[in-house]
Amino acid sequence: MAVENISKNKSSSYREFEKLLNEDFKDRKLKENQIIKAVVTEITKNFVVVDCKAKMEGMIPVEEFKNDDELKKLKVGSEIDVYLERIESMRSGEIIISREKARRMKAWKKMEKVFETQEELTGYITGKVKGGYICTVDGLPTFMPASQIDVRPLKRADHLINVPIKVVATRIDKSRGNVCTSRRAVLEKSKNAEISEILKNLKEGDIVEDAKVKATTDWGIFLDIHGVDALIHVSDLSYGRVKKPSDLVTIGQKLKVKITKIDSKTNRVSASIKALTEDPYENIEKKYEIGKIYDGECTKLMDYGVFVKLEEGIEGLIHNSELSWKNKNIQPSKVLSSSQKIKVKIVSIDKSAKRISLSYRETLDNPWNELKDAVGTEVKVKIKNLTDKAIFAELESGLTGMLHYKELSYSESIDELKKYKKNDTLKVKIIEIKDEKIKLSLRALEKDPFDWFRDNSRKVGDVITTRVHEVLKSGVKVSIDKDKRLIVNIKKSDLAKESADARPEVFTRGNALDAKIVELDTTARKIKLSVKAAQIDEEKSLVAKFGQGATKSGATLKGIFEKALGVKKSKKKKK
Repeated sequence: MAVENISKNKSSSYREFEKLLNEDFKDRKLKENQIIKAVVTEITKNFVVVDCKAKMEGMIPVEEFKNDDELKKLKVGSEIDVYLERIESMRSGEIIISREKARRMKAWKKMEKVFETQEELTGYITGKVKGGYICTVDGLPTFMPASQIDVRPLKRADHLINVPIKVVATRIDKSRGNVCTSRRAVLEKSKNAEISEILKNLKEGDIVEDAKVKATTDWGIFLDIHGVDALIHVSDLSYGRVKKPSDLVTIGQKLKVKITKIDSKTNRVSASIKALTEDPYENIEKKYEIGKIYDGECTKLMDYGVFVKLEEGIEGLIHNSELSWKNKNIQPSKVLSSSQKIKVKIVSIDKSAKRISLSYRETLDNPWNELKDAVGTEVKVKIKNLTDKAIFAELESGLTGMLHYKELSYSESIDELKKYKKNDTLKVKIIEIKDEKIKLSLRALEKDPFDWFRDNSRKVGDVITTRVHEVLKSGVKVSIDKDKRLIVNIKKSDLAKESADARPEVFTRGNALDAKIVELDTTARKIKLSVKAAQIDEEKSLVAKFGQGATKSGATLKGIFEKALGVKKSKKKKK
């Protein structure tokens, strides 16, 4: 009985203690998903034990303290922030906590704040990833692009691993948990502050005696002016043409320069050597006169012409059209070469634009002078090129003339071009010289077939006898002269008075046809013939001579015409 009473009293005491403990636990108002204060009670090999004022102590893996060497500073009694993830049981008091998450949450809050102010933070490069590095800031891993680790690209960044560095946040996206940081921005800010201080002692127009050459490129020279980077563009090195800046200076060399521009926003400084020397174009009109010939040196060959140096700092351009009398569009390399010494003639001077136009061909003998009275003369030419409509041939003087296909023969057929090939030698006549263009003719050496009309006193209205040269679907081609050089087309509709008889297929090569000249222009070389018109005239003549009775005889006018034309009657097939 006594034992039972003791057990009952003991159970009652436990229940009372548990009740008081639970009430105390509730009073502490611990809530999940928030940062709470905790006191370190024990540090073991694997865990840091803390008192969160719960029923049970919390245990945090030591790995969560190693990122920033916090474990070395930690001792029993230290107060730290931890993240309360969840309470497993109010009855048992078991809790899940994290030091890393607490640090990360605080870091996020801090990161959001400093992102707006661009306050500098301390971070550690803890790893390398594709495109950059992992930079841990207050336990929060951030991404640092490779371009942002230094002011100049680094092949390796091993010397920065786990070393405290100053960074700023350049981008933040809490929804995705992404933060980008930059060390370069901090370095540039510091550098710019130094440069800004130095630039206070420099101004545009200042002359610096000891500018040091740092590097050279194809487009300029980089200088160090009292700790500030400056650039001399290639155009500011000299009034003359500079092929390569490295030909003028060496690394480490000290130069005398003039400050031409200071951009306080970008801290960029531009300098010039050219500005310290006199502009050779200042008195150009006293040195050079338009129309006179001077010595020069070819400095650069371009597709459009050749640059020639007259003196240091003064260059002129020979356009392609001024290189040769023979070819206005010749390639410069076919006439001149780089560094070649030549004589040139001043064509024009534009002092404000610093441009001089030169002529090389004006210093040479002009072959065009020999052709002043050459129109109508016969010359020998050599075919240099053939196009789809013309032949280009070279005269003995070296000049080029054009022989159009219509000037090959009086037939004016484009097929005449097929008779010729490159390097063929021809004897032609010059028929026109205008604007440095020569027109040639081969047919001009022959007798004009149209002279047949003048020689035979033929005119519009005359009926002439022709011979069928070629039968076409659209009509026939006939030759007028015995040499068969004068070929004229007679349309199908002009082959007979009756449309049923106007059939080209009934004719053969060599058939004689009497046709009337209905149109003749020897100047324009136009002629029109008509068999139909000749038949109509003949019918009128017969009617006038024999009257209507002529048609009552056994022979009809149609039969008379067919016989006269040599056309055989076609026999109708019996069905």
